[in-house]
Amino acid sequence: MEWLVNLGYPGLFIGTFLAGTVLPMSSDVLLVGMLAAGADPVACLLLAAVGNWLGAMTSYWLGWFAKWEWLERAFKVRPETLEKQKVRVDRFGVWLAPFFWAPVIGVVFMIALGFYRVRPRMTALMALAGSFVRFLFWILLQHAFFGGA
Repeated sequence: MEWLVNLGYPGLFIGTFLAGTVLPMSSDVLLVGMLAAGADPVACLLLAAVGNWLGAMTSYWLGWFAKWEWLERAFKVRPETLEKQKVRVDRFGVWLAPFFWAPVIGVVFMIALGFYRVRPRMTALMALAGSFVRFLFWILLQHAFFGGA
């Protein structure tokens, strides 16, 4: 992660984008590192939120274009399991999107929302809101404990 911090704002955007996809990265640590290095909190909020959101939407679109047959073959997922998951996704719908950042399960939310074709515009809006709230939390926490960047 240090190399991303060394890249500055482009590194923050790239790192948060990648963390929003299926890659196991911590965009929170990257954001805090940038803030600790003296980066502008507003710029960090905008770049981190949008980068992470775009990564999440990449996962959404991966799900959108996935085929049942691929999941059955590649991951040995039975059709009954997919139908059971569809009931859960239908129950919560776009309300899963703001939590795309949750470790492990968040990317599954976004892929499932795409796979089951849950309202793209509303999913995108909810994911963007979740991303902003998440990074705003870290910025405010950092400011409260360390007095700002």
